[in-house]
Amino acid sequence: MRLINHSLVFFTMLIIGTAAFLGGCATTGMDRSVKTSNSIKEVDSDIKKINVQIDVTITSLDSLIKAVKPDLKKAFNTYSDAVDELDSQGKKVLKHIAEMKSRSTDYFAEWQKQGDAYTNPQIRDLSDERRNKLTEIYARVPAAGSGIERAYHAYMSDLKEIQTYLSNDLTPDGIIGITSVAEKSDQDAQALKTSLEPVITALDEINAELYSGKK
Repeated sequence: MRLINHSLVFFTMLIIGTAAFLGGCATTGMDRSVKTSNSIKEVDSDIKKINVQIDVTITSLDSLIKAVKPDLKKAFNTYSDAVDELDSQGKKVLKHIAEMKSRSTDYFAEWQKQGDAYTNPQIRDLSDERRNKLTEIYARVPAAGSGIERAYHAYMSDLKEIQTYLSNDLTPDGIIGITSVAEKSDQDAQALKTSLEPVITALDEINAELYSGKK
């Protein structure tokens, strides 16, 4: 009887321990999945905001260049506010793209580890197929991030130097002197917008793959 009781206790503890272990793995996988999903949402939101802010900044600089003397200070302040906001949003974009890369790398590494543990070959093949497909799509976002970073820094460099120059010479002659640089910055703004397009496309593909239910 005592032997039976000891065996029952051991068997019960084994079941509880196994359940806790499997529950921990599932929670870890789910946590990584949620973090990766949140990274996608953050990047998606950032891209939409910075696209709008680029247009706001272009408009504010155009208004500053065309402003007459009594309105120069007001136009300059509006432009400076737009530059500061764009700078803040640009840093968020780069930060969240980097986080997405890190989180998705951890997510897919854990997915592969768990996929290798399947004993059913059909489930293992399905897991590998889905993981490989999503890994390839997810990788496009951070891969495009380097292009965004270059374009962002080039554009911000122009904007901040214009800001510094006019803070020292906010006069009609100062405006005339900086106009050619301001016109060039419009080209850099378009280059930044263009650099965002591959990320937008990749995000659309990710959302379609995750939420459309289509193969």
